[in-house]
Amino acid sequence: FRNLVGALLATAAFAGTAPAQAAAIHDAGLFTNVLARNDDGSTGSIGLGFTINFFGNSFSNTFVNNNGNVTFTGPLGTFTPFNLLTTGTPMLAPFFADVDTRNGASDVVRYGTGMIGGRNVFGVNWINVGYFPSAADKLNSFQLIITDRSDTGAGNFDFQFNYDDINWETGSASGGSGGLGGSSARAGWSNGVAAAFELPGSAVNGALLDTGANALIASSLDSNILGQYNWQVRNGTVQPPNRTPEPGTLALLALGLLGAGAIRRKAVR
Repeated sequence: FRNLVGALLATAAFAGTAPAQAAAIHDAGLFTNVLARNDDGSTGSIGLGFTINFFGNSFSNTFVNNNGNVTFTGPLGTFTPFNLLTTGTPMLAPFFADVDTRNGASDVVRYGTGMIGGRNVFGVNWINVGYFPSAADKLNSFQLIITDRSDTGAGNFDFQFNYDDINWETGSASGGSGGLGGSSARAGWSNGVAAAFELPGSAVNGALLDTGANALIASSLDSNILGQYNWQVRNGTVQPPNRTPEPGTLALLALGLLGAGAIRRKAVR
């Protein structure tokens, strides 16, 4: 019931399979607005502080979703990560999985505007966050930075995924046990219509963890910093990396499909 309507060639690079300590996250205190402790919640429409052109659609607002992503056309409460290559939802998803911040040992999701390197940014921190149901025995730390690059053209922007610690991949309502297994996290982006990309290891049990074969903290994209993945969007289109990462890997064909994944609901807790 979904029709293939386009494809985008993107390149991803790995720094090997050995675990490494990343230090990619920008100042964790930069963003001070708080999404109160919750499970599957979202903010209302939040201003980016600038306007972006994402594949021909202009957005000046976003919705911060507890479950490791931001969306542009409405909030998203889905907790089991769906295939980003088959969704109709424009989104940036550094770590799409069942984040649950209700345990006091977990921090909350923080977001807001600021400046990095003299440029206006909108950022979201998922720093030391737990997983469903209210678990905090394992914590993840990751970040999204959207940077205004209108200096290079109207609507141009960069976005960046940063990872310092990935210790869990799944909530128990997604088939996981102790934060592991089941329908594992996905990381990537989609314009919701014709182009999308997932980092290698997405949806593969154990792959994105700090000790995994595709450990997010042990790889990078267009960056010399492990755990940092950079994309540039110019004239509405995500560009190939500026440099060939070392060591390189085969390019990945990221398919874009029409249609939205069904949103399931958790059992009453």
